[in-house]
Amino acid sequence: MKKKLLIVDDEPTNLDVLKQILCDEYTLVFATNGEKALDVAINHLPDLILLDIMMPNVDGYQVCQLLNLNDKTKSIPVIFITAMSDIEDEAKGFDVGAVDYILKPVSAPIVKRRIKNQLSLVKLQQLEQTQHATTCMLGVAGHFNDTDTGVHVWRMSAYARIIAQQIGWDPELVQRLELASPMHDTGKIGIPDEILKAPRQLSAEEWVIMKTHTEIGHQILSMSPNPLFQMASEIALYHHERWDGTGYPRGLAGEDIPECARIVAIADVFDALTMKRVYKAPWTTEDAIQKIIDGSGSHFDPRLVQAFEDSIEKILETKMLWDTKEFDENLASDGSEKHSV
Repeated sequence: MKKKLLIVDDEPTNLDVLKQILCDEYTLVFATNGEKALDVAINHLPDLILLDIMMPNVDGYQVCQLLNLNDKTKSIPVIFITAMSDIEDEAKGFDVGAVDYILKPVSAPIVKRRIKNQLSLVKLQQLEQTQHATTCMLGVAGHFNDTDTGVHVWRMSAYARIIAQQIGWDPELVQRLELASPMHDTGKIGIPDEILKAPRQLSAEEWVIMKTHTEIGHQILSMSPNPLFQMASEIALYHHERWDGTGYPRGLAGEDIPECARIVAIADVFDALTMKRVYKAPWTTEDAIQKIIDGSGSHFDPRLVQAFEDSIEKILETKMLWDTKEFDENLASDGSEKHSV
């Protein structure tokens, strides 16, 4: 299906030139002034807008600003096509929200490539939004029937990000880890409620079943070849492994455990200790920190424990922000329930 472009110019000759350049590749709609451009944009929701600046009454700068104020049109990329060649004019174009600036008279190859580049960026952004939404859904799904508060997966993923940054991970991998780590308990959707919600310590037989959530999560997440879900599948499978080899499900030790899972193990345990559960009171922050330190070389990778200690101020600041958010959400929920009663 062809992408739709809106071309705006008060000179019919300019519209005709762009029509000849683009008509074979795109569906085109047109407007000859700023007012019509706003109406057409709202009614047709084009994939991209080519916008002249010098127009009577409402100029291109104003059109771009108004498009950005409308929820329906604010995400549509705008490319200015204009004869205004001063640096100040171009700078103003970007300041009001344009994504590109092309000077007249236009070159057909340049116009085509600039449009193609911008539409590719839009597609990439949409894919990233889809990935993020999927991450949120799977993160919530893993804890939907659990006694954990929903904030847990986002708070611990923030801790994981801080630790990864501390040890010098590439920013792209840090972002991937932050998106992948909330899915670490996706496999819990396959654990029976009577085990998942048990208000007590589990029996040995129940623990055998509970431990399978790592394998279940891995099976689900590894179905996608996407690097994000491949990392998530590794985290799901290995985040309960221990540095000394006494963890589960594979009994891996040391650096045989993927580093992403080793990071999440620290973030997950620290947050879980400070949370209230039906079977335990929350630990103090000081006791939880000490537990992580005491686990260095046995439960946790010593290098990562040191990174945890070195970044503890950032971690505690993050904890405070998420605790406040959780408190506000709970307060709002309680108020809503009371109001409905």
